Amino acid sequence: MQHPGAANGPEGRDGTAWNAIDWRKADRIVRNLRGRIFRATQANDLRKVRSLQKLMLRCHSNILMSVRRVTQVNAGKNTPGVDKLLVKTPAARGKLVEQLATSQPWRARPVRRVYIPKSNGKQRPLGIPTITDRCLQAVAKQALEPEWEARFEGSSYGFRPGRGCQDAIQKVYNLARPTKRKKWVVDADVQGAFDNIDQDFLLKALGDFPGRELVRQWLKAGVLEDGACHATDRGTPQGGVISPLLLNIALHGMEPALGVRYNRQGEIAGERAVVRYADDFVVFCESRQDAVRVRDKLLPPWLAERGLSLSGEKTRIVHLTEGFDFLGCTVKQYHQPRTTRTGFKLLITPSQKAMVRKRQELREVWLGLKGHNVPAVLRKLNPIIRGWAGYYRTVVSAKVFEKMDTWMFYRAKRYAKHTHPDKPWKWRKGRYWGRLNKQRQDDWVFGDKRSGAYLLKFAWFKIVRHHLVRGKASADDPSLRAYWWNRRKVNSRHLSDRDLKLAESQDWACPVCGMHLMNGEELHRHHKQPRGAGGTEALGNLELVHLYCHQQRHAKPQPGRRASAEDEPVGR
Repeated sequence: MQHPGAANGPEGRDGTAWNAIDWRKADRIVRNLRGRIFRATQANDLRKVRSLQKLMLRCHSNILMSVRRVTQVNAGKNTPGVDKLLVKTPAARGKLVEQLATSQPWRARPVRRVYIPKSNGKQRPLGIPTITDRCLQAVAKQALEPEWEARFEGSSYGFRPGRGCQDAIQKVYNLARPTKRKKWVVDADVQGAFDNIDQDFLLKALGDFPGRELVRQWLKAGVLEDGACHATDRGTPQGGVISPLLLNIALHGMEPALGVRYNRQGEIAGERAVVRYADDFVVFCESRQDAVRVRDKLLPPWLAERGLSLSGEKTRIVHLTEGFDFLGCTVKQYHQPRTTRTGFKLLITPSQKAMVRKRQELREVWLGLKGHNVPAVLRKLNPIIRGWAGYYRTVVSAKVFEKMDTWMFYRAKRYAKHTHPDKPWKWRKGRYWGRLNKQRQDDWVFGDKRSGAYLLKFAWFKIVRHHLVRGKASADDPSLRAYWWNRRKVNSRHLSDRDLKLAESQDWACPVCGMHLMNGEELHRHHKQPRGAGGTEALGNLELVHLYCHQQRHAKPQPGRRASAEDEPVGR
Protein backbone atom coordinates (compact mmCIF):
# COMPACT_ATOMS: atom_id res chain seq x y z
CA MET A 1 0.00 0.00 0.00
CA GLN A 2 1.59 3.21 -1.14
CA HIS A 3 1.29 6.68 0.34
CA PRO A 4 -2.19 8.00 -0.60
CA GLY A 5 -1.00 11.51 -1.35
CA ALA A 6 -1.45 14.91 0.18
CA ALA A 7 -5.12 15.36 -0.79
CA ASN A 8 -6.22 12.26 1.06
CA GLY A 9 -3.21 11.48 3.21
CA PRO A 10 -2.08 11.46 6.82
CA GLU A 11 -1.80 14.65 8.78
CA GLY A 12 1.81 14.51 9.76
CA ARG A 13 4.83 12.35 10.35
CA ASP A 14 4.18 12.15 14.07
CA GLY A 15 0.91 10.36 13.44
CA THR A 16 -2.69 11.25 12.70
CA ALA A 17 -4.41 13.44 15.30
CA TRP A 18 -6.96 10.78 16.22
CA ASN A 19 -9.30 12.99 18.23
CA ALA A 20 -9.47 15.55 15.42
CA ILE A 21 -10.62 13.15 12.69
CA ASP A 22 -13.76 14.10 10.78
CA TRP A 23 -15.55 10.75 10.99
CA ARG A 24 -18.57 12.04 9.12
CA LYS A 25 -16.40 12.76 6.06
CA ALA A 26 -14.42 9.52 6.34
CA ASP A 27 -17.58 7.41 6.54
CA ARG A 28 -19.13 9.23 3.57
CA ILE A 29 -16.03 8.65 1.40
CA VAL A 30 -15.85 4.93 2.21
CA ARG A 31 -19.60 4.43 1.81
CA ASN A 32 -19.64 6.17 -1.57
CA LEU A 33 -16.69 4.13 -2.82
CA ARG A 34 -18.41 0.90 -1.77
CA GLY A 35 -21.51 1.99 -3.64
CA ARG A 36 -19.52 2.71 -6.79
CA ILE A 37 -17.87 -0.73 -6.64
CA PHE A 38 -21.29 -2.32 -6.17
CA ARG A 39 -22.78 -0.50 -9.17
CA ALA A 40 -19.81 -1.30 -11.39
CA THR A 41 -20.13 -5.00 -10.50
CA GLN A 42 -23.84 -4.95 -11.32
CA ALA A 43 -22.99 -3.37 -14.68
CA ASN A 44 -20.38 -6.11 -15.24
CA ASP A 45 -17.71 -3.46 -15.76
CA LEU A 46 -14.83 -5.45 -14.30
CA ARG A 47 -12.18 -2.94 -15.37
CA LYS A 48 -13.92 -0.19 -13.41
CA VAL A 49 -14.40 -2.50 -10.44
CA ARG A 50 -10.67 -3.19 -10.24
CA SER A 51 -9.82 0.49 -10.61
CA LEU A 52 -12.18 1.45 -7.79
CA GLN A 53 -10.86 -1.37 -5.60
CA LYS A 54 -7.32 -0.05 -6.05
CA LEU A 55 -8.59 3.37 -5.03
CA MET A 56 -10.25 1.86 -1.95
CA LEU A 57 -7.05 0.07 -0.94
CA ARG A 58 -5.16 3.39 -1.07
CA CYS A 59 -7.95 5.46 0.48
CA HIS A 60 -6.87 7.19 3.71
CA SER A 61 -10.46 7.32 4.94
CA ASN A 62 -10.66 3.55 4.55
CA ILE A 63 -7.55 3.17 6.71
CA LEU A 64 -9.09 5.44 9.36
CA MET A 65 -12.36 3.52 9.45
CA SER A 66 -10.53 0.17 9.51
CA VAL A 67 -8.31 1.17 12.44
CA ARG A 68 -11.36 2.43 14.32
CA ARG A 69 -13.20 -0.84 13.68
CA VAL A 70 -10.31 -3.11 14.69
CA THR A 71 -8.92 -1.20 17.69
CA GLN A 72 -12.13 0.20 19.18
CA VAL A 73 -15.27 -1.60 18.00
CA ASN A 74 -14.45 -5.27 17.36
CA ALA A 75 -14.71 -7.72 20.25
CA GLY A 76 -11.09 -8.85 19.71
CA LYS A 77 -9.61 -5.39 20.22
CA ASN A 78 -8.00 -6.56 23.50
CA THR A 79 -6.61 -9.80 22.05
CA PRO A 80 -3.02 -9.51 20.78
CA GLY A 81 -1.39 -11.50 17.99
CA VAL A 82 2.05 -13.10 17.95
CA ASP A 83 3.71 -9.69 18.42
CA LYS A 84 1.74 -9.19 21.68
CA LEU A 85 0.90 -5.67 20.52
CA LEU A 86 -2.31 -3.86 21.47
CA VAL A 87 -3.38 -0.40 20.37
CA LYS A 88 -5.37 1.36 23.09
CA THR A 89 -4.57 5.07 23.03
CA PRO A 90 -5.47 7.79 20.51
CA ALA A 91 -1.76 8.49 19.93
CA ALA A 92 -1.07 4.81 19.19
CA ARG A 93 -4.00 4.67 16.76
CA GLY A 94 -2.70 7.77 14.98
CA LYS A 95 0.73 6.19 14.58
CA LEU A 96 -0.85 2.97 13.31
CA VAL A 97 -2.75 4.94 10.66
CA GLU A 98 0.51 6.60 9.59
CA GLN A 99 2.26 3.24 9.42
CA LEU A 100 -0.48 1.63 7.31
CA ALA A 101 -0.65 4.62 4.96
CA THR A 102 3.08 4.89 4.25
CA SER A 103 4.57 1.40 4.49
CA GLN A 104 4.32 -1.65 2.26
CA PRO A 105 3.31 -4.90 4.06
CA TRP A 106 5.78 -7.26 2.41
CA ARG A 107 4.94 -10.24 4.57
CA ALA A 108 2.05 -11.20 6.86
CA ARG A 109 2.87 -12.40 10.37
CA PRO A 110 1.75 -15.88 11.54
CA VAL A 111 -1.48 -16.07 13.53
CA ARG A 112 -1.57 -16.96 17.21
CA ARG A 113 -3.46 -20.17 18.01
CA VAL A 114 -5.97 -20.02 20.85
CA TYR A 115 -8.81 -22.36 21.73
CA ILE A 116 -12.32 -21.53 22.90
CA PRO A 117 -14.92 -24.06 24.15
CA LYS A 118 -17.67 -25.21 21.79
CA SER A 119 -21.23 -26.02 22.81
CA ASN A 120 -20.54 -29.77 22.40
CA GLY A 121 -17.67 -29.68 24.89
CA LYS A 122 -14.90 -29.67 22.27
CA GLN A 123 -12.42 -26.89 21.56
CA ARG A 124 -12.68 -24.50 18.62
CA PRO A 125 -9.29 -23.37 17.24
CA LEU A 126 -8.96 -19.66 16.51
CA GLY A 127 -6.16 -17.95 14.64
CA ILE A 128 -5.53 -14.41 15.91
CA PRO A 129 -3.61 -12.18 13.45
CA THR A 130 -1.59 -9.21 14.64
CA ILE A 131 -3.31 -5.85 15.02
CA THR A 132 -1.54 -4.58 11.88
CA ASP A 133 -2.67 -7.54 9.80
CA ARG A 134 -6.23 -7.20 11.15
CA CYS A 135 -6.30 -3.56 10.08
CA LEU A 136 -4.96 -4.46 6.63
CA GLN A 137 -7.60 -7.20 6.38
CA ALA A 138 -10.28 -4.65 7.24
CA VAL A 139 -8.93 -2.35 4.52
CA ALA A 140 -8.96 -5.18 1.97
CA LYS A 141 -12.42 -6.30 3.06
CA GLN A 142 -13.86 -2.85 2.32
CA ALA A 143 -12.59 -3.20 -1.25
CA LEU A 144 -13.61 -6.83 -1.79
CA GLU A 145 -16.96 -7.03 -0.01
CA PRO A 146 -19.10 -4.69 -2.18
CA GLU A 147 -18.06 -6.59 -5.32
CA TRP A 148 -19.36 -9.84 -3.85
CA GLU A 149 -22.39 -8.21 -2.24
CA ALA A 150 -23.56 -7.57 -5.81
CA ARG A 151 -23.17 -11.30 -6.56
CA PHE A 152 -24.21 -13.13 -3.39
CA GLU A 153 -27.45 -15.10 -3.31
CA GLY A 154 -30.46 -13.90 -1.37
CA SER A 155 -30.47 -17.11 0.70
CA SER A 156 -27.12 -16.19 2.31
CA TYR A 157 -27.48 -14.37 5.64
CA GLY A 158 -24.30 -14.95 7.65
CA PHE A 159 -21.58 -12.31 8.14
CA ARG A 160 -23.09 -9.90 5.64
CA PRO A 161 -23.86 -6.21 6.25
CA GLY A 162 -27.52 -5.65 7.09
CA ARG A 163 -28.30 -9.36 7.48
CA GLY A 164 -28.29 -11.59 10.52
CA CYS A 165 -29.59 -14.66 12.32
CA GLN A 166 -33.12 -13.28 12.65
CA ASP A 167 -33.36 -12.94 8.87
CA ALA A 168 -32.28 -16.56 8.39
CA ILE A 169 -34.78 -17.75 11.01
CA GLN A 170 -37.59 -15.72 9.43
CA LYS A 171 -36.74 -17.21 6.03
CA VAL A 172 -36.93 -20.69 7.56
CA TYR A 173 -40.32 -19.77 9.01
CA ASN A 174 -41.60 -18.72 5.58
CA LEU A 175 -40.44 -22.01 4.03
CA ALA A 176 -41.58 -24.29 6.88
CA ARG A 177 -45.16 -23.03 7.22
CA PRO A 178 -47.77 -25.82 7.06
CA THR A 179 -49.20 -24.41 3.81
CA LYS A 180 -45.89 -25.05 2.00
CA ARG A 181 -45.05 -28.26 0.15
CA LYS A 182 -41.41 -28.66 1.17
CA LYS A 183 -41.79 -30.84 4.28
CA TRP A 184 -38.43 -32.66 4.25
CA VAL A 185 -35.28 -30.94 5.46
CA VAL A 186 -31.59 -31.75 5.03
CA ASP A 187 -30.11 -30.41 8.26
CA ALA A 188 -26.53 -30.08 7.03
CA ASP A 189 -23.32 -29.61 8.97
CA VAL A 190 -20.03 -28.88 7.18
CA GLN A 191 -17.00 -30.51 8.76
CA GLY A 192 -14.54 -27.80 9.88
CA ALA A 193 -15.39 -25.27 7.16
CA PHE A 194 -12.90 -22.57 8.18
CA ASP A 195 -10.09 -25.07 8.70
CA ASN A 196 -10.51 -27.03 5.46
CA ILE A 197 -11.31 -24.52 2.71
CA ASP A 198 -9.21 -25.17 -0.39
CA GLN A 199 -6.98 -22.11 -0.60
CA ASP A 200 -6.28 -22.51 -4.32
CA PHE A 201 -10.01 -22.59 -5.07
CA LEU A 202 -10.51 -19.49 -2.96
CA LEU A 203 -7.70 -17.53 -4.63
CA LYS A 204 -9.04 -18.55 -8.04
CA ALA A 205 -12.49 -17.26 -7.07
CA LEU A 206 -10.98 -13.87 -6.19
CA GLY A 207 -9.77 -13.49 -9.77
CA ASP A 208 -7.49 -10.50 -10.33
CA PHE A 209 -8.59 -8.64 -7.21
CA PRO A 210 -5.86 -6.03 -6.53
CA GLY A 211 -5.33 -7.29 -2.96
CA ARG A 212 -5.15 -10.94 -3.98
CA GLU A 213 -1.48 -11.26 -3.03
CA LEU A 214 -2.21 -9.94 0.44
CA VAL A 215 -5.01 -12.49 0.83
CA ARG A 216 -2.63 -15.24 -0.26
CA GLN A 217 -0.13 -14.13 2.39
CA TRP A 218 -2.78 -14.24 5.12
CA LEU A 219 -3.84 -17.71 4.05
CA LYS A 220 -0.24 -19.00 3.93
CA ALA A 221 1.08 -17.11 6.98
CA GLY A 222 1.18 -20.15 9.27
CA VAL A 223 0.13 -20.73 12.87
CA LEU A 224 2.23 -20.18 15.98
CA GLU A 225 1.39 -22.75 18.65
CA ASP A 226 3.46 -23.87 21.64
CA GLY A 227 6.42 -21.88 20.37
CA ALA A 228 6.51 -23.60 16.97
CA CYS A 229 5.28 -22.24 13.64
CA HIS A 230 3.17 -24.63 11.57
CA ALA A 231 2.39 -24.21 7.87
CA THR A 232 -1.20 -23.59 6.80
CA ASP A 233 -1.87 -25.29 3.49
CA ARG A 234 -5.64 -25.37 3.96
CA GLY A 235 -8.33 -23.18 5.46
CA THR A 236 -8.59 -19.58 6.58
CA PRO A 237 -7.97 -18.67 10.24
CA GLN A 238 -11.05 -18.09 12.39
CA GLY A 239 -10.38 -14.81 14.10
CA GLY A 240 -9.31 -12.95 10.98
CA VAL A 241 -11.38 -9.94 9.95
CA ILE A 242 -11.63 -11.09 6.34
CA SER A 243 -12.15 -14.81 7.03
CA PRO A 244 -16.00 -14.79 7.20
CA LEU A 245 -16.13 -12.99 3.84
CA LEU A 246 -13.75 -15.53 2.33
CA LEU A 247 -15.95 -18.36 3.61
CA ASN A 248 -19.02 -16.78 2.01
CA ILE A 249 -17.10 -16.43 -1.27
CA ALA A 250 -16.11 -20.10 -1.15
CA LEU A 251 -19.71 -21.22 -0.52
CA HIS A 252 -21.21 -18.91 -3.13
CA GLY A 253 -23.12 -20.79 -5.84
CA MET A 254 -24.94 -23.28 -3.63
CA GLU A 255 -28.35 -22.39 -5.09
CA PRO A 256 -27.44 -23.25 -8.72
CA ALA A 257 -25.74 -26.44 -7.51
CA LEU A 258 -28.96 -27.53 -5.78
CA GLY A 259 -31.20 -26.46 -8.65
CA VAL A 260 -32.98 -23.71 -6.73
CA ARG A 261 -35.08 -21.65 -9.15
CA TYR A 262 -37.02 -18.38 -8.86
CA ASN A 263 -39.85 -16.89 -10.88
CA ARG A 264 -39.99 -13.31 -12.16
CA GLN A 265 -41.46 -12.10 -8.86
CA GLY A 266 -38.44 -13.45 -6.99
CA GLU A 267 -40.42 -16.31 -5.41
CA ILE A 268 -39.06 -19.85 -5.20
CA ALA A 269 -40.47 -21.85 -8.11
CA GLY A 270 -38.40 -25.04 -7.91
CA GLU A 271 -38.65 -28.20 -5.82
CA ARG A 272 -35.91 -27.14 -3.41
CA ALA A 273 -34.98 -24.16 -1.26
CA VAL A 274 -31.92 -23.40 0.86
CA VAL A 275 -31.23 -21.09 3.80
CA ARG A 276 -27.55 -20.57 4.67
CA TYR A 277 -25.88 -18.76 7.53
CA ALA A 278 -22.14 -19.02 6.77
CA ASP A 279 -21.38 -22.78 6.90
CA ASP A 280 -24.64 -23.67 8.68
CA PHE A 281 -27.44 -24.37 6.22
CA VAL A 282 -30.67 -26.30 5.68
CA VAL A 283 -32.18 -27.52 2.40
CA PHE A 284 -35.97 -27.88 2.04
CA CYS A 285 -37.25 -30.63 -0.28
CA GLU A 286 -40.67 -31.97 -1.30
CA SER A 287 -39.87 -35.65 -0.72
CA ARG A 288 -37.53 -37.80 1.33
CA GLN A 289 -36.10 -39.32 -1.87
CA ASP A 290 -35.14 -35.88 -3.12
CA ALA A 291 -33.62 -35.01 0.28
CA VAL A 292 -31.49 -38.17 0.12
CA ARG A 293 -30.35 -37.19 -3.38
CA VAL A 294 -29.36 -33.74 -2.15
CA ARG A 295 -27.38 -35.19 0.75
CA ASP A 296 -25.69 -38.05 -1.14
CA LYS A 297 -25.42 -36.86 -4.75
CA LEU A 298 -25.53 -33.08 -5.06
CA LEU A 299 -23.80 -31.62 -2.00
CA PRO A 300 -20.72 -33.91 -1.63
CA PRO A 301 -19.07 -33.20 -5.03
CA TRP A 302 -19.90 -29.49 -4.84
CA LEU A 303 -18.33 -29.22 -1.38
CA ALA A 304 -15.38 -31.46 -2.33
CA GLU A 305 -14.41 -28.96 -5.05
CA ARG A 306 -13.96 -26.46 -2.20
CA GLY A 307 -12.07 -28.89 0.04
CA LEU A 308 -15.09 -29.41 2.29
CA SER A 309 -17.34 -32.30 3.27
CA LEU A 310 -20.50 -32.97 5.25
CA SER A 311 -20.31 -34.31 8.78
CA GLY A 312 -21.74 -37.83 8.69
CA GLU A 313 -22.71 -37.68 12.37
CA LYS A 314 -24.47 -34.30 12.38
CA THR A 315 -26.01 -34.15 8.89
CA ARG A 316 -29.48 -35.69 8.93
CA ILE A 317 -32.76 -35.77 7.04
CA VAL A 318 -35.87 -34.95 9.05
CA HIS A 319 -39.54 -34.25 8.47
CA LEU A 320 -40.85 -30.97 9.79
CA THR A 321 -43.03 -32.86 12.28
CA GLU A 322 -39.81 -34.26 13.81
CA GLY A 323 -38.22 -30.82 14.03
CA PHE A 324 -34.63 -29.62 13.74
CA ASP A 325 -32.36 -27.06 15.40
CA PHE A 326 -31.03 -24.08 13.47
CA LEU A 327 -29.13 -21.08 14.87
CA GLY A 328 -30.16 -21.90 18.46
CA CYS A 329 -33.85 -22.38 17.62
CA THR A 330 -36.02 -25.48 17.30
CA VAL A 331 -38.21 -25.51 14.17
CA LYS A 332 -41.10 -27.97 14.36
CA GLN A 333 -44.64 -28.53 13.09
CA TYR A 334 -47.14 -29.70 15.72
CA HIS A 335 -50.31 -31.69 15.01
CA GLN A 336 -53.30 -29.47 15.84
CA PRO A 337 -56.28 -30.61 13.73
CA ARG A 338 -58.90 -28.57 15.59
CA THR A 339 -57.30 -25.13 15.51
CA THR A 340 -55.71 -24.91 12.04
CA ARG A 341 -56.93 -25.47 8.50
CA THR A 342 -53.98 -27.67 7.57
CA GLY A 343 -54.03 -29.64 10.82
CA PHE A 344 -50.52 -28.51 11.75
CA LYS A 345 -49.01 -25.49 13.44
CA LEU A 346 -45.41 -24.30 13.05
CA LEU A 347 -43.55 -23.11 16.15
CA ILE A 348 -40.00 -21.80 16.30
CA THR A 349 -38.77 -21.75 19.90
CA PRO A 350 -35.43 -21.42 21.70
CA SER A 351 -33.77 -24.82 21.58
CA GLN A 352 -33.30 -26.87 24.72
CA LYS A 353 -29.53 -26.84 24.17
CA ALA A 354 -29.55 -23.04 24.01
CA MET A 355 -31.46 -22.84 27.31
CA VAL A 356 -29.06 -25.25 29.02
CA ARG A 357 -26.02 -23.31 27.75
CA LYS A 358 -27.42 -19.98 28.90
CA ARG A 359 -28.30 -21.33 32.35
CA GLN A 360 -24.82 -22.73 32.70
CA GLU A 361 -23.33 -19.37 31.72
CA LEU A 362 -25.55 -17.51 34.17
CA ARG A 363 -24.79 -20.02 36.93
CA GLU A 364 -21.07 -19.43 36.51
CA VAL A 365 -21.62 -15.67 36.60
CA TRP A 366 -23.72 -15.90 39.77
CA LEU A 367 -21.07 -18.05 41.45
CA GLY A 368 -18.36 -15.63 40.42
CA LEU A 369 -20.31 -12.75 41.93
CA LYS A 370 -20.33 -14.17 45.45
CA GLY A 371 -19.08 -11.47 47.79
CA HIS A 372 -19.78 -8.67 45.29
CA ASN A 373 -22.32 -5.95 45.97
CA VAL A 374 -25.65 -5.67 44.16
CA PRO A 375 -24.56 -2.94 41.68
CA ALA A 376 -21.77 -5.23 40.47
CA VAL A 377 -24.29 -8.05 40.07
CA LEU A 378 -26.59 -5.87 38.00
CA ARG A 379 -23.76 -4.55 35.81
CA LYS A 380 -22.70 -8.09 34.99
CA LEU A 381 -26.05 -9.80 34.52
CA ASN A 382 -28.24 -7.19 32.83
CA PRO A 383 -26.29 -7.11 29.53
CA ILE A 384 -26.44 -10.92 29.37
CA ILE A 385 -30.20 -10.94 29.95
CA ARG A 386 -30.76 -8.13 27.48
CA GLY A 387 -28.69 -9.83 24.78
CA TRP A 388 -30.28 -13.29 25.10
CA ALA A 389 -33.83 -11.93 25.31
CA GLY A 390 -33.18 -9.58 22.39
CA TYR A 391 -32.03 -12.51 20.24
CA TYR A 392 -35.00 -14.77 21.01
CA ARG A 393 -37.79 -12.22 21.26
CA THR A 394 -38.54 -12.67 17.54
CA VAL A 395 -39.60 -16.31 18.02
CA VAL A 396 -42.09 -18.07 20.34
CA SER A 397 -40.27 -17.45 23.62
CA ALA A 398 -42.83 -16.27 26.21
CA LYS A 399 -42.96 -19.55 28.16
CA VAL A 400 -39.20 -19.98 27.93
CA PHE A 401 -38.68 -16.45 29.27
CA GLU A 402 -40.97 -17.21 32.23
CA LYS A 403 -38.99 -20.35 33.04
CA MET A 404 -35.73 -18.44 32.86
CA ASP A 405 -37.10 -15.76 35.21
CA THR A 406 -38.16 -18.42 37.72
CA TRP A 407 -34.70 -19.95 37.57
CA MET A 408 -33.08 -16.51 38.04
CA PHE A 409 -35.29 -15.85 41.07
CA TYR A 410 -33.92 -18.89 42.86
CA ARG A 411 -30.35 -17.92 41.94
CA ALA A 412 -31.00 -14.46 43.41
CA LYS A 413 -32.33 -16.09 46.58
CA ARG A 414 -29.11 -18.09 46.88
CA TYR A 415 -27.06 -14.94 46.40
CA ALA A 416 -28.99 -13.11 49.14
CA LYS A 417 -28.71 -16.05 51.53
CA HIS A 418 -24.96 -16.35 50.94
CA THR A 419 -24.52 -12.60 51.47
CA HIS A 420 -26.59 -12.54 54.69
CA PRO A 421 -26.57 -16.10 56.09
CA ASP A 422 -27.71 -15.00 59.57
CA LYS A 423 -30.68 -12.94 58.41
CA PRO A 424 -34.21 -14.37 58.04
CA TRP A 425 -35.90 -14.65 54.67
CA LYS A 426 -38.34 -11.82 55.45
CA TRP A 427 -35.42 -9.44 56.08
CA ARG A 428 -33.64 -10.49 52.87
CA LYS A 429 -36.85 -10.07 50.88
CA GLY A 430 -37.30 -6.54 52.22
CA ARG A 431 -33.66 -5.73 51.47
CA TYR A 432 -33.44 -6.94 47.86
CA TRP A 433 -36.96 -7.32 46.41
CA GLY A 434 -39.64 -4.77 45.75
CA ARG A 435 -41.51 -2.79 43.10
CA LEU A 436 -38.28 -1.30 41.75
CA ASN A 437 -39.46 -1.09 38.16
CA LYS A 438 -42.00 1.73 38.43
CA GLN A 439 -43.55 0.84 35.09
CA ARG A 440 -44.64 -2.62 36.27
CA GLN A 441 -46.90 -3.87 39.02
CA ASP A 442 -44.32 -6.40 40.17
CA ASP A 443 -43.27 -6.67 43.84
CA TRP A 444 -40.64 -9.33 43.10
CA VAL A 445 -37.99 -7.30 41.29
CA PHE A 446 -34.45 -7.93 42.55
CA GLY A 447 -32.16 -4.92 42.83
CA ASP A 448 -30.52 -2.17 44.83
CA LYS A 449 -33.11 -0.11 46.72
CA ARG A 450 -30.63 2.64 47.51
CA SER A 451 -29.99 3.50 43.86
CA GLY A 452 -33.21 2.11 42.41
CA ALA A 453 -31.30 -0.09 39.95
CA TYR A 454 -32.80 -3.52 39.34
CA LEU A 455 -32.26 -6.85 37.60
CA LEU A 456 -34.05 -7.20 34.29
CA LYS A 457 -36.50 -10.00 33.65
CA PHE A 458 -36.66 -11.96 30.42
CA ALA A 459 -40.45 -11.76 30.36
CA TRP A 460 -40.30 -7.96 30.14
CA PHE A 461 -39.10 -8.25 26.55
CA LYS A 462 -42.21 -8.39 24.39
CA ILE A 463 -42.28 -10.80 21.49
CA VAL A 464 -41.98 -8.87 18.23
CA ARG A 465 -42.05 -10.00 14.62
CA HIS A 466 -38.86 -9.62 12.60
CA HIS A 467 -39.25 -8.26 9.08
CA LEU A 468 -37.25 -10.33 6.63
CA VAL A 469 -34.67 -8.48 4.54
CA ARG A 470 -35.87 -7.93 1.00
CA GLY A 471 -34.68 -10.60 -1.47
CA LYS A 472 -31.10 -9.96 -2.59
CA ALA A 473 -31.07 -6.40 -1.20
CA SER A 474 -27.59 -5.23 -0.21
CA ALA A 475 -26.55 -2.43 2.11
CA ASP A 476 -24.07 -1.35 -0.57
CA ASP A 477 -26.78 -0.64 -3.13
CA PRO A 478 -26.96 3.19 -3.42
CA SER A 479 -30.56 2.99 -4.65
CA LEU A 480 -31.65 1.39 -1.37
CA ARG A 481 -30.08 3.83 1.10
CA ALA A 482 -33.45 4.99 2.43
CA TYR A 483 -34.55 1.37 2.85
CA TRP A 484 -31.44 0.45 4.83
CA TRP A 485 -31.49 3.62 6.91
CA ASN A 486 -35.00 2.80 8.09
CA ARG A 487 -34.30 -0.92 8.44
CA ARG A 488 -31.45 -0.36 10.88
CA LYS A 489 -34.03 0.80 13.39
CA VAL A 490 -34.92 -2.86 14.04
CA ASN A 491 -31.71 -3.01 16.10
CA SER A 492 -33.17 -0.45 18.51
CA ARG A 493 -35.23 -2.99 20.43
CA HIS A 494 -32.83 -2.88 23.37
CA LEU A 495 -33.32 0.88 23.78
CA SER A 496 -35.51 2.23 26.55
CA ASP A 497 -38.52 4.40 25.68
CA ARG A 498 -36.51 7.44 26.74
CA ASP A 499 -33.54 6.58 24.52
CA LEU A 500 -35.92 5.76 21.69
CA LYS A 501 -37.30 9.30 21.84
CA LEU A 502 -33.76 10.69 21.76
CA ALA A 503 -32.88 8.57 18.72
CA GLU A 504 -35.99 9.68 16.86
CA SER A 505 -35.34 13.33 17.67
CA GLN A 506 -31.85 12.94 16.15
CA ASP A 507 -33.23 11.17 13.07
CA TRP A 508 -31.23 8.11 14.18
CA ALA A 509 -27.90 9.81 13.42
CA CYS A 510 -24.95 10.31 15.77
CA PRO A 511 -24.47 14.10 16.10
CA VAL A 512 -20.68 13.67 16.17
CA CYS A 513 -19.87 11.34 13.26
CA GLY A 514 -23.14 11.49 11.35
CA MET A 515 -23.31 7.71 11.03
CA HIS A 516 -26.43 5.73 11.91
CA LEU A 517 -26.82 5.26 15.66
CA MET A 518 -27.50 1.54 15.26
CA ASN A 519 -24.27 0.63 13.46
CA GLY A 520 -23.17 -1.89 16.09
CA GLU A 521 -21.22 0.49 18.32
CA GLU A 522 -22.04 1.04 21.98
CA LEU A 523 -24.20 4.10 22.68
CA HIS A 524 -23.79 6.69 25.44
CA ARG A 525 -26.00 9.49 26.70
CA HIS A 526 -24.18 12.81 26.47
CA HIS A 527 -25.17 15.77 28.66
CA LYS A 528 -24.98 18.96 26.62
CA GLN A 529 -24.72 20.95 29.84
CA PRO A 530 -22.79 18.96 32.49
CA ARG A 531 -24.64 17.91 35.59
CA GLY A 532 -21.86 19.50 37.60
CA ALA A 533 -22.73 22.82 35.96
CA GLY A 534 -26.44 22.51 36.64
CA GLY A 535 -27.41 20.26 33.73
CA THR A 536 -30.49 18.10 34.14
CA GLU A 537 -31.71 14.71 32.89
CA ALA A 538 -34.31 16.39 30.67
CA LEU A 539 -34.46 15.11 27.09
CA GLY A 540 -33.50 18.55 25.81
CA ASN A 541 -30.16 18.28 27.63
CA LEU A 542 -29.35 14.77 26.35
CA GLU A 543 -28.21 13.27 23.09
CA LEU A 544 -27.25 9.75 22.03
CA VAL A 545 -23.74 9.33 20.66
CA HIS A 546 -21.44 6.43 19.88
CA LEU A 547 -19.04 5.51 22.67
CA TYR A 548 -15.93 6.53 20.73
CA CYS A 549 -17.55 9.68 19.39
CA HIS A 550 -18.28 10.47 23.04
CA GLN A 551 -14.64 9.99 23.94
CA GLN A 552 -13.60 12.19 21.03
CA ARG A 553 -15.95 14.94 22.16
CA HIS A 554 -14.59 14.88 25.71
CA ALA A 555 -11.02 14.84 24.45
CA LYS A 556 -11.53 18.51 23.59
CA PRO A 557 -11.36 20.64 26.77
CA GLN A 558 -14.64 22.32 27.64
CA PRO A 559 -15.13 24.98 30.34
CA GLY A 560 -16.57 23.52 33.52
CA ARG A 561 -16.53 20.03 32.00
CA ARG A 562 -15.16 16.98 33.77
CA ALA A 563 -14.38 13.54 32.38
CA SER A 564 -17.08 11.46 30.72
CA ALA A 565 -17.75 9.37 33.81
CA GLU A 566 -20.93 11.39 34.33
CA ASP A 567 -22.42 10.20 31.06
CA GLU A 568 -24.02 6.79 31.33
CA PRO A 569 -23.84 4.02 28.74
CA VAL A 570 -27.24 3.27 27.24
CA GLY A 571 -29.01 0.36 28.87
CA ARG A 572 -27.25 0.58 32.23
